[in-house]
This record gives sequence, structure tokens and C-alpha cells, in this order.
Amino acid sequence: MESKADEIRSEILELTRAYYRERYATDDFIPGKHSVRYAGKVFDAKELTNLVESSLDFPLTKWKFLDEFATKISNFLGIENVILTNSGSSANLLAFSALTSEKLADRRLKPGDEVICVAAGFPSSVTPIIQYGLIPVFVDVSLPTYNIDTQAMEQALSDKTRCIFLAHTLGNPFDIDTVLSLARERNLWVIEDNCDAFGSTYNGKFTGTFGDLATFSFYPAHHITTGEGGAVVTRSRLLSRLVHSFRDWGRDCHCAGAKNNSCGRRFSQKFGDLPYGYDHKYVYSEIGYNLKMTDMQAAAGSAQMDKLQSFCESRRQHFREYTKFFSKYSDFFTLPEATAGADPSWFSYVLTVRKDAPFGRDEIVKYLDEHLVETRNLFGGNLIRQPAFQRSKHRVAGSLKYTDMIMNNTFFIGTFPGLTSGKIEYVQSVFESFMGKHEFSYVGGNGTKVDEMS
Repeated sequence: MESKADEIRSEILELTRAYYRERYATDDFIPGKHSVRYAGKVFDAKELTNLVESSLDFPLTKWKFLDEFATKISNFLGIENVILTNSGSSANLLAFSALTSEKLADRRLKPGDEVICVAAGFPSSVTPIIQYGLIPVFVDVSLPTYNIDTQAMEQALSDKTRCIFLAHTLGNPFDIDTVLSLARERNLWVIEDNCDAFGSTYNGKFTGTFGDLATFSFYPAHHITTGEGGAVVTRSRLLSRLVHSFRDWGRDCHCAGAKNNSCGRRFSQKFGDLPYGYDHKYVYSEIGYNLKMTDMQAAAGSAQMDKLQSFCESRRQHFREYTKFFSKYSDFFTLPEATAGADPSWFSYVLTVRKDAPFGRDEIVKYLDEHLVETRNLFGGNLIRQPAFQRSKHRVAGSLKYTDMIMNNTFFIGTFPGLTSGKIEYVQSVFESFMGKHEFSYVGGNGTKVDEMS
């Protein structure tokens, strides 16, 4: 027989679904009045009811949704070890931290070692390198993929190179075969920042499954969201234990939070200068953090995972629509292209204004902003020109010609699932309006020059 509490709970959840229908179910977009965002959360009543369920259970920390969310990610990727954390940036920090552990013996990363990375990206793929006293070695990227120039990468190697730490730029996989081949040849670690690429594939396999460690972000701009949130995945049990340790204060014990003595040796081991039998739950073998995800975040994430495949297809479809539209302006923009063998779940549609275009990036971005079309630069542009990185020890391998071009000429618009056909048509009309204000020719759909003024 249903208790009074169960009856009230059912009523609360039904009211939550009704609230969703009244508050969120319709999108009354008015062109020119409402913004077209570059990204944002897309959800339905399931996310809300999961959140309310979690709040009613009042676990605050670990409860059923954390296991459910991690299991769904594991099943999707086909990788057993999924460690949830409180952000994608924390995931990058934890993945890198794990590789500094003394438990890796001669393969551990140490201060002074070098790590191959790119300057055309987001800082959290670089900052852990600096924070642990290693040297980031910045390599240029190639257009139109916006990923690392693999020839320049090979030339950047030195006797000190120990790791390659790269992101799949805006959802477009980097040349994984070349990177992994080089890593195997040199016995280098590979950290695969998959924060912008959840659901992308390379040679038929999901990105985030190739590196020694891979990281994910669930910030609202990303492919699924928990608000703040992230994950580290790995096929290695040792690396998984190390990531868990660094995430959970650096403790040596790997029992789940609500469990005790899973190993059967909680009070029968010797560590450091601690007395024999010291409680293993309070033994710390790493200098760690507290970067765990909460159950309420995972509650939203679990519902989002059920939508990931459809979200990815929406992103691909929006990318195709924009490519068809922008092809007539290819004399003035470098259009993005997928890496060979890749099928990206595009984070955004990235455009680089050509140097001979009769307008600059800032001019068109300002026009779009005035007409309520959101844009973003490609993150930090050239990170070595950012104030914090100018003060940090690093090495630049060769030229950063294309990185500087991105810093000056590149921006992106959204491809996220919340874009409706009406929003995409409005974005296209704003671009057409801007282009129409300039007296120049553009390439028509049949590939011939068309003079707008004739």
C-alpha cells in the first residue's frame, strides 16, 4: 500500500511535469527581438523530475544517479572506468595529475618534462601542465580543421617530451592515427580532451576512447549538461584508481563513499610512518583535491545521456545547413572541414575571415551582436599572448602563423540542438544583410561569380 509520503512524492513529480509544460515546452522565437544563442541547455520534463527526485531523497553527495550516469557514459563509449567530477576543467586537472603519481615509476611526469599542446584553444588544456611545473610546447594548427599541425608536432619533439595533451577542436577530431603512432613510437602519454566532442567519431569509433585518459565537460554549452560537471575516462585500472585518488583528497582507499573495507584489509596494512593497521580510509598517498560531482548534477546528466545521439545528429544537420549557406561566401570566409576519417558532432560553426575580405572579424561580429546573433571567438586565440601565459615558462615550436590568424580573424556561431529552423533562417538573413551592405562579388551556388550590384 502506498504511503502518504509516496503519494505526495508522486504528486510533486506530476506537478513538476506540468510545470515544465507551462514554463519551458514552447519556444516563441521572435526574429530581431529574441537572441539566437551560440549554445545552451536543451532539456525536457525528465531532467526536472530527476532533479526533484534527487532533492527529495536529499542525498546531497553520492546516491543512485551518480552510478546511473556513469554507467550510461560507460555503455555509450564502451569503456569501463568513468570517474565523474565537478567540471571539465577539473577533469583535465585530474587526468594530468594522475600522470604525476610516483605509482607510475619511471613513466611519471616530473617538473621540467615537456608536453605537446596547442595555443589555439581553451586554457584548461594547458594550465595543469604549468601548475605541475612542466613545460608546455606550443605547436601551430592547420586550417580548415583547426587542429594540430602533425608535421609541426613531429618537429616539436625533444628528449624531454613525455606527453601529448590535445583537444578535438570544436568537436572536430584531431588526426588521431598520427598522434597515437607518434606516441607509441616515443612511449608518450596521450590525454584526449573530448570536452567539445562528445559523440564525435574517428574511423567509426567514438572520440574519448583513444587516449590513455580522456576528459569530458558537461557545462551548459556542451553536448550534454549537468550545469557544472565533467568526467575522466580510461581503460587502465591503475590510472582510474589514481584519478579517483586525486579527485577524493588524495586518499589511498578506493572504497565507494558509503562502503567500508571492500578490500578486506582496512585495518591490516602499513603506510609511510603511520602505525600498522591505521584506518585505510584515512591514508593519503597523493596530494589531492575534492572535485566530486553531486547526485543532483548526475540526475540531470542521466536524463541528458538518453538524448545524446539525437543531440549529435541535430548538430551535424545544422552544420550541413550552414555549410550549404556559406558556400556562396567562400571567397570571404574559410569554411570548416572535418579531419579525414572523422564524423564530428560539431560544437559550433567556425568561420575565419579571409585576409583579402572587404571587412574584418570585429566588424561582422559587431553587426551580428547588434542583431542579436551570438558569436564567440575561438576561445583564447593565441594563449601565449594572454597575460597569464606570458608570465609562464613555455616553449614555442616553429611558427604560430595560423594560431595568430585565428586570434585575429576567427569566430563561431552555434550548431546546438536548441536551434530551430526559424532561428537558423534568421541567422542566415542577418549574414545576407551584412554581406549586402558591401559592394563586392560573391560566389554563387553554381560556382560562378555573381555581381550583387549588377
